[in-house]
Amino acid sequence: MPVVLSALMVMAAGCHRGEAGVGSDELHTVNAERGAPGLLLRADDLGADWHEDDARTGLAAWPWEQDRCPNYRSSDYLAKSHRRAAVERYYRLSDGSSPAHHVVETYEPGWAERNVDDVRRVLLRCASYPVLGSQVSFDVVDPRYLEGAGMLIRGRIAHADTPSTVTYFVMVRRGETVSTVRLPDPGSQAVVDSVAARVVARLG
Repeated sequence: MPVVLSALMVMAAGCHRGEAGVGSDELHTVNAERGAPGLLLRADDLGADWHEDDARTGLAAWPWEQDRCPNYRSSDYLAKSHRRAAVERYYRLSDGSSPAHHVVETYEPGWAERNVDDVRRVLLRCASYPVLGSQVSFDVVDPRYLEGAGMLIRGRIAHADTPSTVTYFVMVRRGETVSTVRLPDPGSQAVVDSVAARVVARLG
């Protein structure tokens, strides 16, 4: 796997790792249900050149796992073990560039808000760290995005000899449902805002 793609997957794809002393019931809700694919974006919500994979039901990895971050320990983030359901989908461009990803998670009562707190802590603890010869970093572009309903985050992988890779994350909470989209930099804030508006519309 090329270094750039490998680093991107570490930053954004929710890679999952077991830890000593952490049982599977602490990482995933035992009584997980199948998620609702209708809450996921369609390819044309992202743009004309996107193609969607089939929706994957079952409990997807938490979108904010950062296994290569020295300050990250999975067991410090308890909300993810209180998810009731999750569904996810990948989206791809025909030129083979970085994919987009959307995951919708449903939490037990009270835990969706705690999940947002967990995400904020990850972004603080793992604001910048080295991986595979590159530097991964996150910054919160707007902590009250969409009039307070969401958060807009920019992820960046700085490379020594190639341009930085930029990815945007749109996270929206509606009740006990959390919708998180990872979108490769489209080069326009207006495009990101348009995708975010469609995320909100899908949540109803």
